[in-house]
Amino acid sequence: QVQLVESGGGLVQAGGSLRLSCAASAPTFSSYAMGWFRQSPGKEREFVAAITRSPGTTYYADSVKGRFTTSRDNVQNTMYLQMNSLKPEDTAVYYCAAQVVYSRTWYSRSSSGYQYWGQGTQVTVSS
Repeated sequence: QVQLVESGGGLVQAGGSLRLSCAASAPTFSSYAMGWFRQSPGKEREFVAAITRSPGTTYYADSVKGRFTTSRDNVQNTMYLQMNSLKPEDTAVYYCAAQVVYSRTWYSRSSSGYQYWGQGTQVTVSS
């Protein structure tokens, strides 16, 4: 069983930055593909970014490409999401997700592809 805990959310003005963290309890964290999703009130959960297990290839939704960067530290068992040039439409609860995989290239843009989820952290961007 993997436990994921997000942190780093908060209130920021448009154009500002935040860095989210996702700490995982898994001793074999490097075996997990990881993802970030977000959900706004009245909307479905949407894909934000993903990172494969080592070598850690990254993928992004078009809406955040060039502004957000995800990375992972397999020693600290933590994944990060650096969010720059934030916009009001980025306001949402952000979730991290994990899936144990054997493939070094596997990732998913679908929430159904991930078995483990964190509790979420609120990001609010004011205009």
